[in-house]
Amino acid sequence: METLRILVVLPLYGGSLPIGRYVASALKGEGHLVETFEAPDFYPAYTALTDLKVTTDRLEYLQNSMLNVVSQSVLAKVETFEPDLVLAMAQAPLNHQALKRLRRDGVATAMWFVEDHDLFTYWKSFAPLYDVFAVIQKGQFFEDLAAIGQNNALYLPMAAQPDFHRPVELTPVERRKFGAEVSFMGAGYPNRRKAFHELVSLDFKIWGTEWDGDHVLEPLIQLKGARVTPDECVKIFNATRINLNLHSSIQADELVTFGDFVNPRTFELAACGAFQLVDKRTLMDELFADDELASFSSIDELLEKIDYFSSRPEERQRYAERARARVLKDHTYACRMNELLAFTAEHIPGWPRQRDASPVFGEDFPPELERDIRELTARLSLPEDVSFEDLVWAVRQQKGRLSDLDTAVLFLDEWRKLYKKRA
Repeated sequence: METLRILVVLPLYGGSLPIGRYVASALKGEGHLVETFEAPDFYPAYTALTDLKVTTDRLEYLQNSMLNVVSQSVLAKVETFEPDLVLAMAQAPLNHQALKRLRRDGVATAMWFVEDHDLFTYWKSFAPLYDVFAVIQKGQFFEDLAAIGQNNALYLPMAAQPDFHRPVELTPVERRKFGAEVSFMGAGYPNRRKAFHELVSLDFKIWGTEWDGDHVLEPLIQLKGARVTPDECVKIFNATRINLNLHSSIQADELVTFGDFVNPRTFELAACGAFQLVDKRTLMDELFADDELASFSSIDELLEKIDYFSSRPEERQRYAERARARVLKDHTYACRMNELLAFTAEHIPGWPRQRDASPVFGEDFPPELERDIRELTARLSLPEDVSFEDLVWAVRQQKGRLSDLDTAVLFLDEWRKLYKKRA
């Protein structure tokens, strides 16, 4: 596919925030021009509103006003960047007004809803306003989306980013800190709390947040329940002999739910070349073969397999190697983004719109100016057939003080836009 301009809109916070960064990295790796809207920069101001000690209705009004400012900031970014696609991650701060404005202006939009649609139901309000709505579940969800007017729904399961989720060499200190016979990384959902009570006699470490109030598991909680960074996750995965991967459920009595979506940890562990024991999911067979992932369907089976694989490092290694090969082949964020863009091109008439792709050096520049422009494109690592629009984009990406030539290029771009409006 041709080079596209894509604006990735991150959420203020939450689980889809790192996923949004992997998406942006993958799109750049595929040769697209990508900018990210850094919504997390607004998060401190948003949370500061809760410290005002005002009435609930007033706080809600202020928070909505703040979200409207953030949405308007996205629109301002769109006006400057002129993307072919605005790709929003789950819970991105785009309100109804902003999405309607983008549709009116002919800017294609997509959301990757990387959440459980049964648990997070805000999709019912926003899904019809996107041109493409990618989801991690199937079945009834597609019928529900069609019923509210969203017919461009795409099943797009989670993935891994191979330049980040990979085998790494750890120092002896890191192995002591992050290593264990068995470990789990994730939030303290009710089913996990109950299941892990059965594992307290093992060399078992629990990493992640929301484990407060459980005195049985408290000695196993690492870093006092602090949030674990993505870099630390990779080290945990690499240092652990048996990584547990139990999907979340708010039902404590249902330890293994046999749900549909497959969480990002499944792909990330595999890409790291780490061995995992994962609970069975209805969509898992479409993604991995039986000899690529070791699975369990009950707490008794989990205990049996921990005991079995603890003494079989060669078998753990074979599983890990096969799973990693499968992810690198089929389940990277680059694979997912290529599928999303192909789907968008197929379902949105006239997308992507044609741009003026005339190369910069097609202009009749004076020799001294052409020399300066060539030096500029070389400094920005741009090809000689770069279009003027893409040159402008690259100049805008720079940090620090602009040179006189950088400023002249941006001035010329603004003049051309003004001329187009008047023509």
